[in-house]
Amino acid sequence: MRETKTTMRRRLGKDGPEVSAIGLGCMSLSGVYGPFEEREGIALIHRAIELGVDHLDSSDMYGWGQNEELLGRALKGRRERVLVATKFGQVRRPGGSNGVDGRPEHVAAACEASLKRLESDHIDLYYQHRVDPAVPVEETVGAMARLVEAGKVRHLGLCEARPERIARAHRVHPIAAVQSEYSLLYREEASEIRATTTRLGIAFVAYAPLGRSLLAGALPDPGALAEGDTRRRHPRFAAENLPNNRALAESFEKIAEGKGVTPAQLALAWLLAQGEDVIAIPGTKEIRRLEENLGALDCRLSAAEIERIDRAIPPGAVAGSRYPEAQMRGVYL
Repeated sequence: MRETKTTMRRRLGKDGPEVSAIGLGCMSLSGVYGPFEEREGIALIHRAIELGVDHLDSSDMYGWGQNEELLGRALKGRRERVLVATKFGQVRRPGGSNGVDGRPEHVAAACEASLKRLESDHIDLYYQHRVDPAVPVEETVGAMARLVEAGKVRHLGLCEARPERIARAHRVHPIAAVQSEYSLLYREEASEIRATTTRLGIAFVAYAPLGRSLLAGALPDPGALAEGDTRRRHPRFAAENLPNNRALAESFEKIAEGKGVTPAQLALAWLLAQGEDVIAIPGTKEIRRLEENLGALDCRLSAAEIERIDRAIPPGAVAGSRYPEAQMRGVYL
């Protein structure tokens, strides 16, 4: 059981606050990987704060408000100890795939709804969750900037945006963080994004840093996944792709064993070693996994070890896209 508090800190943007280098992605607490108990989710958040994790990441889309409500309840008496990040922009279309809405009027309404659910008077880091190609980013970020002026939001972020869109947004208002998937299994677009974010002094917040469990040393049997677990329809877990991805994971696990750390710890240590601008937000439902993940902060890698890891899982080696086809049309825009 990990008792040492986190000490590695990284800054959100040039002038933003410092946060724990490993934060907590809260999406898992909304049933995307199977059922969970709310009391267990609250206990997980409390334990994260005890261990020094002060960067909690949510969205109005996770459970369509349920995640923010859970976070609001968990943070009673603790709100000042954490940075709360949440997102807007995805909208529910019953019976179909999610829509997107980046109109200024939606930005304002979504923020008010999130503040109410979070039971807070401000959001520390507010992201546009998915790009709305029908609305110029200047209009969306302009509306977000007005929330900063009103004191309802402290810092702004974008998710799954292409480098040129990030640069356009940054000219309207400083962007503190850009969030996208980034792990040993998925590097190509992240590398392109970081070429821009590093130049502009923007932090890169990496979600799914453990490849949705593929890098966690606990490869699931897709047929045994709980009803509602989104990995049941994930291309990387499909029958035609999983053998290749299992082989990559097993090669990586041998390196972790030789290092005396768990695969999850090695994967997170590799990610943090990519640059001082990188912040990881692994998600979990289990306190033991939370504690394990934070152990990555004690893992230091030499240049030779990083090179060996890169050879074990070279860029582009994973089989299967990172989302099903319909969802892929809404990312990296």
